[in-house]
Amino acid sequence: MNSLSKKEAEFYQRQLTLDGFGMQAQEKLKAASVLVVGAGGLGCPALQYLASAGVGRLGVVDDDSVEISNLQRQFLYSAEDVGEPKATVATVRLKKHNPNISFEPLCERLNEGNIRRIFEKYDLVVDGSDNFETRYLVNDACVILGKPLVFGAIFKFNGQISVFNYENGPTYRCLFPEPPGVEALPSCADAGVLGVLPGIIGSMQALEAIKIITGIGEALSGRVLIFDAMEQKFSQLQLTPVQENQEIRKLQSIKTHKNADCSRSSVVDEIKELSPVDLIEMRRSNPKIIVIDVRESWERELERIQPSNHIPLGSLNEASVEQALPGSHAEEIAVYCKAGVRSMDACRLLHDLGYKKIYNLNGGMIRWHAEGMPMDID
Repeated sequence: MNSLSKKEAEFYQRQLTLDGFGMQAQEKLKAASVLVVGAGGLGCPALQYLASAGVGRLGVVDDDSVEISNLQRQFLYSAEDVGEPKATVATVRLKKHNPNISFEPLCERLNEGNIRRIFEKYDLVVDGSDNFETRYLVNDACVILGKPLVFGAIFKFNGQISVFNYENGPTYRCLFPEPPGVEALPSCADAGVLGVLPGIIGSMQALEAIKIITGIGEALSGRVLIFDAMEQKFSQLQLTPVQENQEIRKLQSIKTHKNADCSRSSVVDEIKELSPVDLIEMRRSNPKIIVIDVRESWERELERIQPSNHIPLGSLNEASVEQALPGSHAEEIAVYCKAGVRSMDACRLLHDLGYKKIYNLNGGMIRWHAEGMPMDID
């Protein structure tokens, strides 16, 4: 263990006096190294609290520059930093806050060519990225290299956090087996975000990293914590590890489904959009209309429109699901997801399978709740 200097002991005094933490845990933090992927809304609070806690070596990888719109939630930056590399500005600012630890700014984008080299030097990874391609790449690299991964994500007024690849626990692919459509979770620029929300989730990511490093408490492995900021409410779902997701040995390029494929514009024209009210009225006029939920199982456990069939988007291409689909291509089918994007992908796939009367629930469950629709439509 690395013994603490007098200045360090003074800096970490409040932690050192904690029962069940003390010098032993502090020395573990000093000996540890953590890489934070992304120095944005989640990365800023995670970096701040990891640096304050005394993680001995902190790396931050981000190829973006500071923009004025970042300042609403990314408090490591100021107006004078606009145009400067985030990773560099963040580490300079954090070094002034805690000069007792070392920092490594990496102003580059993670890819299949550099991720092993970067990850190998760290004990643990905190993922603050905002796109599915990076999340799958980060997950797979952590599985291959045996690194615990602290995951966080935000969308409008909701946040998620979990710990993956820890003590033989689930991985990110156990939560999302297949990449959803490219717009399934729009960016903060498109969907908006309440500035305090990434601060909450990013701080909780730092907490999970500290728990893993020091061995205190119980890590969020096998559980996904979901935070609803509007109702100030937490919920949890249990996540079961899938063995094949724990045995990844090779990085693979991840590309989400493109929703703006011009060659398929005629298909989109044949798919009708429904509002929540439209769907309820259709159900009343045709009780035999088939409603399909294409979200993941964990999403459906939290809430669902009843009655509805469950066929995750990633399963629609599998021959085994054909028996779950209507036998007649003339049947009316309404499809829904969280935001109406994955369901549009599903509608296209159903069209390719020969179904003609296909309807997409515009806005998905988000709009359904916003308009106060009942969960039971019978």
